[in-house]
Amino acid sequence: MQPYAHVGALLRDWRVSRHLSQMDLALDAGVSTRHLSFVETGKSQPSPALLARLSDALEIPLREQNALLIAAGFAPKYSRINLMDDEIAPVRQAIECILRQQEPYPAFVIDRYWDILMANDAAGRLFAHLRSGGAKHGNILHQVFDPTDMRPFLLNWEDVASDLLQHLQSDIAGSPHDARAKALLAEIMSYPDVPKEWQRRKPGATPLPLLTTHFDDNGSPLAFFSTISTFGTPRDITLAEIRIECLFPVDDTTAQKCHALAH
Repeated sequence: MQPYAHVGALLRDWRVSRHLSQMDLALDAGVSTRHLSFVETGKSQPSPALLARLSDALEIPLREQNALLIAAGFAPKYSRINLMDDEIAPVRQAIECILRQQEPYPAFVIDRYWDILMANDAAGRLFAHLRSGGAKHGNILHQVFDPTDMRPFLLNWEDVASDLLQHLQSDIAGSPHDARAKALLAEIMSYPDVPKEWQRRKPGATPLPLLTTHFDDNGSPLAFFSTISTFGTPRDITLAEIRIECLFPVDDTTAQKCHALAH
């Protein structure tokens, strides 16, 4: 084994997953093909600056960029803060403002693994109204796929479930070394009556540009479409990975129901 074989193997895996040749990547990163080959085989140690250029060319997420730096023997560059930390109080206040402004319609803050980090009161009211006790899980994917959670209340379950699964599979394809995302996929696929063909990502398949979710409200349908907001140029792993999902009513019946629940 060459001394820097581990980071070289990681870079090679990323390059292959992006369907790039060594020459393509070398041109994109402004490095010679010979030097890139030496880095991938472990004969040469990449500098932090070179890792940054290669990461940009390969569009590697911040979390995995830290892993590359550690594998090369350097300290991680990007922090991972908690949303409750005082140092990002202004950011948290901005998120809370978005959640409040979304009332009386639901809104969630979710992380890379679809865990709900924050939610407005409207989200709790809606789920408590549809299912006694509210949602069972604190994870959107588990809520949708678990037949003892919100799944029975989704009138278009197959559309919603398959679309969310495509999002997860796209995340895994973009970060092939993310073991937690792969474990989440295995957990979701273990639920009953999930089509086995959903296990494999369809080449070229992309999530729908706009997904409408239809809930069963005691025989009366409620319909919402979603918008997702992200931070533009974050330099922190947590902020880079969180998404703010806001649900908007599709029709007057749904809007009136949300207002009635609020009062």
